[in-house]
Amino acid sequence: MNHDEIEFHIRAEQPNDAESVYRIHYEAFGEREEESKMAERVRASKGYIPELSLIATDRNGSVIGHALFSQAEVVDEDIRHEVIVLAPIAVKPGYQNQGIGGALIREGLRLADKRGNSHVFLIGHPAYYPKFGFEPARPYGFELKQFEVPNEVFMVKILSPNAGIKGELRYPQAFLD
Repeated sequence: MNHDEIEFHIRAEQPNDAESVYRIHYEAFGEREEESKMAERVRASKGYIPELSLIATDRNGSVIGHALFSQAEVVDEDIRHEVIVLAPIAVKPGYQNQGIGGALIREGLRLADKRGNSHVFLIGHPAYYPKFGFEPARPYGFELKQFEVPNEVFMVKILSPNAGIKGELRYPQAFLD
């Protein structure tokens, strides 16, 4: 893949990528460990989907980006629907703003759709994610009670419009610890 003169490749995370993934999130989020530790907790949880933990590598094979799509659920009274959440996502400083994060998002959405997932949710910047088809989730009948966030940052990308689900998005415990 070639975006803005940088060559990179996207693949599924492998077990030996864990340390590189930790470092990417640590560096990209201003040397704080919160996102790095979240990625580790999700990787160790039942909601982890190995083929949806995506890595971007440069032409030398060095890890320069990571996007973690994992399992969550939407609960509507006693009905539970499996959905996907995107978090965290990071690109190594020095490689940002070159299309790598966007390519990771597009590939994750493609793979989630291929798996038959109907919805992908995230909490994210309202000026960035709409270009990938994400929209505010509450107007579609979704609620989020675990985190207090403004309507415009709680977003959904509907992959299967006929899925007809609504209810409360519940992130797994790995996101809350």
